[in-house]
This record gives sequence, structure tokens and C-alpha cells, in this order.
Amino acid sequence: MAAARAALAPVDPARLATNGLDAAQVRERRLAELSNAVAHESSRSIWAIVRANVFTLFNTVLGSALFLVLLVGDPRDALFGFIVVANAAIGVVQEYRAKRTLDRLAVLHAPRARVLRDGAEVAIAVADVVHDDVLLLRTGDQVPADATILAADALEIDESLLTGEADPVIKISGDTALSGSAVVAGYASARVHGVGAESYASVLTAEARRFSLVNSEIRNSINRIILYIAWALIPIILLVINGQMSAHGGWTQAIASGQWRIAVVSAVASIVAMIPEGLVLLTSISFGMAAVSLARRQVLVQELPAVEGLARVDMVCLDKTGTLTEGHMELASTTVFSAVPGWEKVLAWQSVHPNANATALALAGSYRDGLARLPLSEVHFSSARKFSAVTFGAGPAAGEWVLGAPEVVLAAGLHREALAASDEASGSGLRAVILAHREVKEPAHREVQEQAAHPASDASFSLADLTPVALLVFRERVRPDAGATLEYFREQGVELKIISGDNPRTVAAVARDVGFSFEGDGYDARELPDDVDAMSLVLERESVFGRVTPEQKKAIVLALQSRGHVVAMTGDGVNDALALKHADIGIAMGSGAAATKAVSRLVLLDGQFSHLPSVVAEGRRVIANVERVANLFLTKTTYAIIISITIGILMWRYPFLPRQLSIVSSMTIGIPAFFLALLPNARRYQPGFLRRTLMFAIPSGTIVAACIMAVYWYASAFPNSALSGEHLIREAQTAATMTVLVVALWVLGALARPFDKWRALLVAALVVGLVLIMAVPFARNFFALDIPSGGLLAATIAVTAAGCVAVELLYRFLKKRGAVSERE
Repeated sequence: MAAARAALAPVDPARLATNGLDAAQVRERRLAELSNAVAHESSRSIWAIVRANVFTLFNTVLGSALFLVLLVGDPRDALFGFIVVANAAIGVVQEYRAKRTLDRLAVLHAPRARVLRDGAEVAIAVADVVHDDVLLLRTGDQVPADATILAADALEIDESLLTGEADPVIKISGDTALSGSAVVAGYASARVHGVGAESYASVLTAEARRFSLVNSEIRNSINRIILYIAWALIPIILLVINGQMSAHGGWTQAIASGQWRIAVVSAVASIVAMIPEGLVLLTSISFGMAAVSLARRQVLVQELPAVEGLARVDMVCLDKTGTLTEGHMELASTTVFSAVPGWEKVLAWQSVHPNANATALALAGSYRDGLARLPLSEVHFSSARKFSAVTFGAGPAAGEWVLGAPEVVLAAGLHREALAASDEASGSGLRAVILAHREVKEPAHREVQEQAAHPASDASFSLADLTPVALLVFRERVRPDAGATLEYFREQGVELKIISGDNPRTVAAVARDVGFSFEGDGYDARELPDDVDAMSLVLERESVFGRVTPEQKKAIVLALQSRGHVVAMTGDGVNDALALKHADIGIAMGSGAAATKAVSRLVLLDGQFSHLPSVVAEGRRVIANVERVANLFLTKTTYAIIISITIGILMWRYPFLPRQLSIVSSMTIGIPAFFLALLPNARRYQPGFLRRTLMFAIPSGTIVAACIMAVYWYASAFPNSALSGEHLIREAQTAATMTVLVVALWVLGALARPFDKWRALLVAALVVGLVLIMAVPFARNFFALDIPSGGLLAATIAVTAAGCVAVELLYRFLKKRGAVSERE
């Protein structure tokens, strides 16, 4: 990029500051590839999706096994290869479809950048910002590229997302604004000097936004399971190979006679059975389908496991403005205490200020014809200080004017009338703001210039000797869906905390309007202790908080997490960004600041708070269904491992051919698991996914393994005298296959409860499919199945029935202990 910048035509700094780049200069920079386009997508790349679904540890093992079977065995025993390919293909297609949906939404709702071009302010895509562009930064903006400040007016930038430093940094002309940081106060123009991959935060912010993983219990548990199985595979495979070679006459004889080929195929069968190849696939598909489903309801999932995360949430912190209310302010009334000349003009000037917040903008309809001259100094509003201030020289509206929270701006003992009126308004759920005035002498001309160049800060600005001029009362419209949504969370056992920067009484009144039950008039966060333990005690007692600073919102989230809560935080303003980033699940409103949406896991694109119950429902469906699927896969892995170890120690021939295990995997696990993973399921979240799964899968797998080994032992101990050689082996393998199919179907039936028409239809279809495989001669021949007869058939029926009874008793026992649940 350095060479490309050097080749650019020189730019006049003075003209650039006033007019920005012209069309020819922008085109020149695009051709030189000096744009802000970065190859960070809103979701995984296509190659990443293919790699995650194809180049896995299990696929590597299964691919090697497939190669061996095709090399030395019957191609019919390579049927499991189609399952591997189908699993990978389904995973790639489903994730790609989810990616396309999410990418389209992300592009449609991506933040915009304001730049100065050809003397006009224009809004462009962040990727279209080019080198030397003049950025126009306002409160709530996220800085899109590294830039040097040209002119600043009380500019404060929050760089915590990059540096971890929580305190906003004051920036003046000549300072650097880093991409990824957020403007929390003031405004500025800045010349871009670092774009795209060259910018300081291009990699850092992309990683923070896309791959700062949600704490997913499902993902963590499955990763642990895969790790355990991977370590177990190595010694078990060696044991099985040795056992199969010994079962065919020993290594020397097996190699000399060619029986080693059969031994290899048998070893492959055991390996294939032990691998839960579809578990990770179906988990990914479940997350992806949930994300697509929510996208159709205008909920953008910026990280798929966040769907599961919200289902685990037991504490929701709600920001009042923009969440419980619509976020649009309107002036309800004005009470004048002291008609200082020019006060209406000051309010009109505030309403058209480039950095006006929602409250100041609401003045525009009532106050017009503001002051045309520049102020001597300004202190811009921030959520931390709760006021803004401006100083005008001689003439109309001379003096210092302060607009802010009455209890912050006014001394309690001196202005009781104004404070009482403010309390009355706050108690009615209205927002009260005081305009106060203080006379000052106009400074000398040189001092005026110095003040304009270095605006006052809140640290140097005194609130003493202010006279209340007018109390401005604003109203917010409560969202019509807020009450029903809060009621849903209460019914689901989720605790709620309402936190806001407004007056506690205002917050309390709004909370009561939406049906939130609590005692008192809200808690003033200025009295909130700094110590985490002490703060936690207050949080356990109180539910509605006012006058909360951005840093306190973050502290509240951390304090609740320290008590073991899984915390979700909603918000729309830049003052919510810190809390959203540290919450387990951050939820931003679509109308919120760019910095807020950038750090959130979920974005409600249309700003409808009522979407949250559907998000929770999707999360619960994912957790409950993946748990069912995991039980199926791990039951198979358990009995496969037990059989492999037993066969390896006893040096028996493996009781299945790979093609027979393909029937078992497809009909009792693969096909039903795919449908079960996508069916509705509203069961409440219960912690302990891995513990519950193993409590069912290990005993049920042991029961299945015992049934298989009992039938196989009987076939070996009491052979059919009418058969010999391979026919005896096929009959024994068929008996074992029939046993595992029926008992595994009983396991499926237990896990599919409670039955509805779709689950009943699924199980019935699988039973019919298995009957057809046994009844149709072509299918029997293809899968090398010979229906057992005589004593072996009776033993198979008896052992299978006992296995089904044992699975049912296990299910009922675990259901009583809460390890499995039918509640939906």
C-alpha cells in the first residue's frame, strides 16, 4: 500500500478539509486498491465451511477405512462411504444456505460512514471509504478506518474494544482515531490514513466480532466427547486388528491364506461403528437452521451458538430507552422559572446541533430560529456526566447555559421548586431536563479564541451558582409488545433488571406501565457501591435502577455473572456497548449505534423487542434436540466400543459386516437424528448437557452391547447343524444385526417421546423400512442377511425383548431422577 500511496497525486490539505475528495480522486484511490474493503465476512467463508465439514478427524479415519475396504474387500461393504459423503454434503449445503441468508442481512443492515466529498456530506458503505477521505464523526459512530483528527469539538472516543481501557479518551486536532473505536461525545472531522487490512484494528475488530466465541455448553461438551473418543480409538483399533487377525488363524496364517482381507474388513466395521460421524454435523445444521429461521423474523445472529446461549440465560438486563420504550422523544410540557432573555434561542440552537442527542432533537418542533453565531465553548452531553453546557458571548443569550438532569445540575437545597417539579414528572414516567443559566463576563478576544480552540471539559466546568430557567418534560412511547414480552420471561423463570441513565422514578414509572412488579421508586445508581460483593447484594434486592453510567452497566453485568447468572443485556446506545460486550449474550436494537451492533451477538433488525421469546424458543429447540441426537450417537459409540474391546480380548470374529452396520447407522441414528434435530421442542433449558447425555448413553449402550454379545455367543456355542462355514457366520451376523436394530429402535422411541403425529410417523416409517429390508430378497442378499432359524431365532427374540425391557426401565428410572425429560 505504501507504493500505491506514493503514486497518488498530491492533495491540498486546506481544500481537503473543507471539500473532501472529488470524484476523480476517489476513483484514483479505488484503482490503486486503497479502499477500506476487507475480506472479513459476516460469517464463515465457503472454504471454511467445506474444511469444517470435510476435513475432520473422523472423516480422515473413515476415509482411510473406505480406502482399505475398496482396496481389499467387497465394494458393498463401502456403503458407509456414501453416508460420509452425504453427511459432509448436507453440512456444506445447509451452512452455505445459512451463510447466504446472514450475509445478505449483514450487508443490508451494515453500518454506514459519513464522509465529505465534493463539499457535501454523504453516507457510504464502510468498505467504500478510501485513503484521504474526510470522515465526519458523530456521537454513536464507530470509526471505520484509522484517521487523523482535523478538527474536533469536545471529542471523546471509547477505545475499550481495542485497548481494554474503559475510560473515554479526549481527542484534539492531530490525534489519531483508531478504527473500531466509538465516539461517545462530541464530533469531529478526520482524514483517513489507514484503510483495509492496513488499519490498526482491521484484524483485531474482525476477530472480536466474528470469533469471540459464545460460551456454548453444547459445543464445549461435544468437543470433550470428540477428544475422549479420539484418544480411545488408537488403542482400541490396535486391539481389534490383532483380535481379528488372531480370529482368522493368527497373523502368519491369515497373511498366508489371504484371510487377512476379511480381518481388515471386520476391523473397519468396528472402527466405523465407534465414530459418531454425524453428531457435529447435525449440531452445526441445528444452529444454522435456527439462524435462518430467526433471520426471517428480522433477527440477525452474528454468532450461531448465541441461539443456544440465550436459551441458557436466567437474567436479562433491559435498557429502558429503545427497548421498553420506542426511543423517540417528544416534548410534553415546559415550565418557565426565570425568563432569561434568549433561552428559547438556546434551545433552538441545541435542537439543530450536529451532535444533538434524542432529547435535544425533540426540541426542534417547538423551538426554532436558533443563534447563528458560534459559542465561546462547549461541554457536550455524555451519559456519564448527565449534562451539556455552552457559553455565548455578549448579545442575545449571553452567558453559560447548562442542559441536563435536574438532580445533577441543580443544588438540592437551593432550587426546591424546580427539583419538586422534576420529581413529579419523573414519578409519572416522564423525562425531566432542566435548562439553567449563569452570567459571565465576556472574555477578551484572544481568550475567546483560546476557549474555542480548547473547549471546556466537565472536569473544569463548575455547576455552582446556576439559575433554573425552564423545566422541559419529555415523554416516550412504551412499546406495545413490551408488557407481553416481560410476562413471557417471568413465566419462564428468567429474572429481569431494568437499568437506565434516566431518573430512577422515571424508570420505575415506565417499568410499572409495562407490568413489571417491584417495590419502591427505583434505585439511584449513584449510591451503588463499587465493591462487587456489595453491589451483588444490592442487585439481589433491587430490580429497577436509574442514573446508571455506562461503566456501571458493565459492572452490573459482571456482578451478576459473579453470582453464577447467565446474563443477557439489551441496548441501543453507545453507552450500552461495554455492557453488551461483557454480557453472555448482547442484544442490540437495529436502530442502535454502529458500535453497539458491532459487539452484540444478536441484532433485532426491526427493533421489535417481542422477537426475544422466539429467539429463546429457537435456543431451547436447539439444546433439547441436540441432546436427543447426542444420546442416539453416543449410545451407538458406547456399544461399538464395548463390542470392539470384548471381541479384541476374546479374539472372536467381529459380529457385523460394514454394510450391515450401515443399515444400523442409517435407520436407527442417521435418518431419525436429522429429523429429530429440526422438530419443534420447547423444553426448558436444564444445565448438565454432558452429564445427562452420558447418564443415558453409557447404560443404554451397555444394554445394547450385552444383547449383541449374548446373541452372538449363543450362535457360536449352539451352531445350526444344518449349516456350515460362511452360512453359519452369516446367520450369526444376521441375528446380531436384528437384535441391535430392534433394541436401538426402542432407544429411539424412548428418546422421541412424547409422541406427536410427526414423531410417531417417523418411528413407524423406520420400522416399515427395516421389515422391508428383511422381507425383500434383493435387500437381504445385498446386506448379506440370512434369517436365523430354530433355537437361534428364539434366542434372538428373547434377548431382544429383554433388551427393550431393560432400555425402558432405564428410561423410566432416569426420567424420575430428571436425567431425561418429556416436558415440552
